[in-house]
Amino acid sequence: MKAIEVRVIDNDLEKAMRILKKKIQNDGLFKRLKLKKSYEKPSEHRRRKQREALRRQRIAASRRRYSR
Repeated sequence: MKAIEVRVIDNDLEKAMRILKKKIQNDGLFKRLKLKKSYEKPSEHRRRKQREALRRQRIAASRRRYSR
């Protein structure tokens, strides 16, 4: 697991908290914690994985379409 570090500059704790929250969100930690909080049936797990894969494919197709 990689360490997430945020520096507090000029005692600006609010800004540091926003940066930390954004880093955690981009890392996917919130999502992993939410999934681990309760049991997920194997069928739900497969469906979620399929939905995530379809979403990634749509995003990739969209990027290819507009990158020309």
